[in-house]
Amino acid sequence: MDLEEVGRLALAHDGVKRKGTDARPAWYVDDRLVVRRLDPTSVVIRSGFVERERLLGDHPDTFGVPPRFESHMMVVVELDRADPAAVARAISEAVELQRRPFSRR
Repeated sequence: MDLEEVGRLALAHDGVKRKGTDARPAWYVDDRLVVRRLDPTSVVIRSGFVERERLLGDHPDTFGVPPRFESHMMVVVELDRADPAAVARAISEAVELQRRPFSRR
């Protein structure tokens, strides 16, 4: 996968808009982050903690959580070894997560 494909997957959802910069593009729904470029080889996708554990268990080669993201509702995708169907599902789940009414945790 590449960043362009990630962008297409995100923009396929109603209401998702590209923001950020050329160096660090990001896609949002209702001004809430869905996915953004983390570095040249990876992106970060919003994910609930339960959903994140499922993604990690089902697709350990696609998703990871570096120590700096352990307390955040995010999962990291290494694009060079990503399963496109799993990434598409994670992005869809992120869009739905971000559309829900916000509540403080």
